[in-house]
Amino acid sequence: MKILVIGQGGREHALVWKIAQSPLVEQIYCLPGNPGIAKLANCPSVAFRSDTSDFSQLAEFAQGEGIDLTVIGPEDPLANGIVDVFESYELPVFGPNKRAAIIEASKDFAKGLMSKYNIPTAKYQTFEQADEAIAYVEDLAQPVFVKADGLAAGKGAIPGITTLEAIKAIQRVLVDRDFGSAGQKVVIEELMEGEEASFTVLTDGSDIVVLPTSQDHKRALDNDQGQNTGGMGAYSPAPVITPELHQQVMESIVRPTIDGMKVEGRPYKGVLYVGLMITDQGPKVVEYNCRFGDPETQVLLPRIKSDLIPAFTACINGTLAQVEIELSSEAAVCVVMASGGYPQRYQTGRPIVGLESLPPTEQPTVFHAGTATSQNGDLITNGGRVLGITALGHDIQTAVECAYRGVSNINFDQAHYRTDIAHRAIEHVK
Repeated sequence: MKILVIGQGGREHALVWKIAQSPLVEQIYCLPGNPGIAKLANCPSVAFRSDTSDFSQLAEFAQGEGIDLTVIGPEDPLANGIVDVFESYELPVFGPNKRAAIIEASKDFAKGLMSKYNIPTAKYQTFEQADEAIAYVEDLAQPVFVKADGLAAGKGAIPGITTLEAIKAIQRVLVDRDFGSAGQKVVIEELMEGEEASFTVLTDGSDIVVLPTSQDHKRALDNDQGQNTGGMGAYSPAPVITPELHQQVMESIVRPTIDGMKVEGRPYKGVLYVGLMITDQGPKVVEYNCRFGDPETQVLLPRIKSDLIPAFTACINGTLAQVEIELSSEAAVCVVMASGGYPQRYQTGRPIVGLESLPPTEQPTVFHAGTATSQNGDLITNGGRVLGITALGHDIQTAVECAYRGVSNINFDQAHYRTDIAHRAIEHVK
């Protein structure tokens, strides 16, 4: 089979890495790709923008190359209808269509779906006018989250612990338009207390296959301080999801979500990521994502023993009931090395050294997220999140130690990373 992967980050590198292990695959293409991906896949120069609905050039490329399956990594092209375009060319494509991808593209839609189908989540209200939103938080007088309705690269959820913080967040979204068109509406929801976890499934619109649980670290600094980021690290499994909670999540959240989308005339096919908060009242939904998480994918895929190509194909063909996924008992940890200043202003073009000198034993896997090749052929930084250092171990602590040994061997100017990835998991098993 010829496989095309769309995307250029750490998630897509992990997908290409896993797909390359399939005996069914003879050639992989990735657009636009990155230097790490280019070691495993052909990354031709085919220009496209993910923030447009015109994906005809990509579809024509896939058609001309005889691509048997396309896997979409990021949320933007999914929300903008890339699956619909590929399907119009009769090209098999893994991911939800535009009508289904709205589950991530609009937080207001997602909250409405949860409300309609009694899926547990935080109480909320949606506003388009800043004065109405401000009056609401002043009257509420309790901690909230202020969320831009649309896609904001994982940075559109702003905590408002005090009323003043909430008002400033509302102004950022609705007045200053810090998130552009994603901030045409704002969703204000009560701040939930508990521990977060990520629950990821594959679905063909009816049947569901559950992938490993995981937990990411959103805040930029140790001890969950600093600003929200796209993710500074992750681990799997998430001990907070006990077998009892696992069943509860399936019965009260995942199954009603898939069934509800079908009733709404938006059958959901592909991967569904459910961000959870484990509260004293049980698991509640923080958010839905219509694609694999990043950096969660970097710890999920190394723990999956099975070939994923048959599973992806089954999601498209409606035959997922025939698929079983075998998981490794090992734990996985990913530490993200980021550019200094991320998620705010940062510099790129810094040479990256040490990748070739990683220890030969227990060698972690390095997934490229924001890298490029200089004119001299050197590897340089090219984004906020630069590398994801992922390691397996017989338990979380062992995986953590291996991942950080990898981190200690890699360097670039102003490299920043958290030193406490997986601390919650380690606390759970003490």
